[in-house]
Amino acid sequence: MAGLFLSIACLLGSACTMIGPDYQTPDAAVPEQWSDKPDPVFNSQVSARDHWWEVFDDAILDKLVQTAYDQNLTLQVAGLRVLEARAQLGIVTGSLYPQSQTMSGNYLYNRGPGGDYFNSAGIGFDAAWELDFWGKFRRGIESADANLIANIASYDDVLVTLTAEVARTYVTIRTLQERIRLAQQNIKIQQRSLELTTNQFETGSVTELDMQQATTQLRNTQASIPNLLISLEQTQHALSILLGMPPQDLTDLLGESSDIPTAPAEVATGIPAELLRRRPDIKQAELQAAAQSAQVGIAEAELLPSFTLFGTIGWSVNDAGDDSMGDLFQSNNLGFSAGPAFQWKFLNYGRLKNQVRVQDARLQQLLTNYENVVINAEAEVKNAMSGFIHSRIEADYREQSASAAQRSANLAMLQYTEGVSLYQSVLDATRSLASQQDAFAVTRGNIATNLIALYKALGGGWEVRVGNDFVPVDIREQMNERTDWGELLETTVNSPAEIEPEPDLWRSPDW
Repeated sequence: MAGLFLSIACLLGSACTMIGPDYQTPDAAVPEQWSDKPDPVFNSQVSARDHWWEVFDDAILDKLVQTAYDQNLTLQVAGLRVLEARAQLGIVTGSLYPQSQTMSGNYLYNRGPGGDYFNSAGIGFDAAWELDFWGKFRRGIESADANLIANIASYDDVLVTLTAEVARTYVTIRTLQERIRLAQQNIKIQQRSLELTTNQFETGSVTELDMQQATTQLRNTQASIPNLLISLEQTQHALSILLGMPPQDLTDLLGESSDIPTAPAEVATGIPAELLRRRPDIKQAELQAAAQSAQVGIAEAELLPSFTLFGTIGWSVNDAGDDSMGDLFQSNNLGFSAGPAFQWKFLNYGRLKNQVRVQDARLQQLLTNYENVVINAEAEVKNAMSGFIHSRIEADYREQSASAAQRSANLAMLQYTEGVSLYQSVLDATRSLASQQDAFAVTRGNIATNLIALYKALGGGWEVRVGNDFVPVDIREQMNERTDWGELLETTVNSPAEIEPEPDLWRSPDW
């Protein structure tokens, strides 16, 4: 009896020892600053912005990000995985209480060889309760809890990728539109050049060679536009999918062609240590290790005996004697039994110990993966910083080159019309003009794209959903029509970065 009362005290007061390792957050080696020689464009004293896409000051981009958040199907699938993890947490939470509770009833008509017969009936209730003596069930809740938060982190990681991809695709569209505009502008210049050489050829001032060269250059520039239009259409289709729409022309949504989004003069980056708080994939890797750590404890508990309380109560009657079927619930027809039991798999130690080793090896894999995720996150930030800095430098040179090419084309045309130079100088100058203007447009797009990559690497973008539900209202309504979800569909949570796994506690289903 002493052991029984000890078990009950352990269950109700959580006083017993928890078998297995208590999870500790792995050490993550991150530097104090991003670079020994930081560029002044990066401000490490200010944390990166939550809604970072707003730095471009583009209302259309803001609308696209919100639309993607509301409608993207991949994000909705990630939200549904969060709901699944909530339900799984509810299942393992129930394991703390009597695991088997069964009500049963029966009626039998019995007839013997001689034709004699009698009726019998019974109704009863059975229960069995394996006590959480070694913390096996609490470890299960701990694992499910960490898995739930890991799924929230996974949702946020999808959202980080989604916002960055929407912005990157939008920049690509604007860059392609600018390249098409510049190509059309150069086509007009080359058409005027062809008209000039044609007139001069007809008057005998130049040979047919000048006219054919002008025609070749014009047709070559005109031929570049269809490829740009193909890329533009395909990019709009990609954006449509990100927005949760069938592939379509997005002209109405995007409006008229506008400038390529411009990066701000200063970028807030914060310090490297903030990666551990902001990046959902880092938090997900940590929480996956936390969930696995609890699995080690569950496996170790199988090495020890389990203790169970069981009981049966019921009524049974038959009319073979003096009783009638209506006497079922009389006190003399009541029977019950109750008692403790234990089970110990003491001859399976080889199998059970190796199961512990399997779970421990998986834990070490996830701890090592956590370190790898942190290292890769730091590399992504530094790569994006490098790309942003050098694309800005390149853009300065490209702008000067395009300006010089414009001046060169003007001078070449003037000298050609005055008979000072040959038409070859016009060809070279106008060809260079088209090339340099196109390269400058591409580089301007690269600046914005590298800034987007930097904000993604810093872990920004998930904040747009804080305080909101994980799935849209219409999906919640569909699910509620099929299944009783209770309050699980209405529960929201803030960032997983604000939550630390607690190995000795569990959260209620409405957390």
